[in-house]
Amino acid sequence: MSKVYYKSAEDIEQLRKAATVLSQLLGEIAKEIRPGITTGSLDKLAYDYIHDHGGRPAFLNYQGFPNSLCISVNDQVVHGIPGDYELRDGDIVSVDGGVELNNYISDSAYTFAVGEVSDEVSQLLRVTLESLNLATKQAVTGKRVGDIAYTVQEHVGQYGYGIVRELVGHGVGYKLHEKPEVPNYGKRGSGVKLEEGLVICIEPMINLGKAAVKFWDDGWTVSTADGKPSAHFEHMVAIKKGEPDVLTTFAYIEEVLSKNN
Repeated sequence: MSKVYYKSAEDIEQLRKAATVLSQLLGEIAKEIRPGITTGSLDKLAYDYIHDHGGRPAFLNYQGFPNSLCISVNDQVVHGIPGDYELRDGDIVSVDGGVELNNYISDSAYTFAVGEVSDEVSQLLRVTLESLNLATKQAVTGKRVGDIAYTVQEHVGQYGYGIVRELVGHGVGYKLHEKPEVPNYGKRGSGVKLEEGLVICIEPMINLGKAAVKFWDDGWTVSTADGKPSAHFEHMVAIKKGEPDVLTTFAYIEEVLSKNN
């Protein structure tokens, strides 16, 4: 069992800088999401943007991962490898990125609708994002990991969606994946106690159909076993008293999307 790392106030300000670059990058990605663009070109945009802002893509070469972003389309849950695939009208695409800046690491993800998606899929995206926002409110001193997990489970469970169990949120900051694990299902009042200085990623991975997933031979991509779409949203949060300190933001994305509508 590796230890849980607690961050100082100075550490958290450095993490906020890395998180801001990442949040702004996802805003730039939002401008490019449209039918006909390849996932590989989005990945190149990310590589260039991160380097231009003095950082390094935290995912690139992480345990051998070949790219700067994980880009997962439709039934792909997470860890999709960018390439020649051209986005199509009606697709959904999870874009998950990480930035290492001054040796501090950020991590965040957003699932975009490409063009017009079905009402069923639109609801999946909305409910998954709602579950993230509700769970984030639990990320305060004195709560436990189980309170976050239960909140996601309770919200998406009302819709009969499948909650991925093989993949979970995690601590973050000095390394991309730290303790504790932060599942999207569980019991209130259980698990690691949340204390000031802990920085975690909360990331609901929610399937339109069943919870079961399959792992691809490429060693990375995870998709739904039944071929139905999956949504994924992720925020990076520093635990503090009273209210959570959410280091990442979707404001840059929302600004772009509001102009497009």
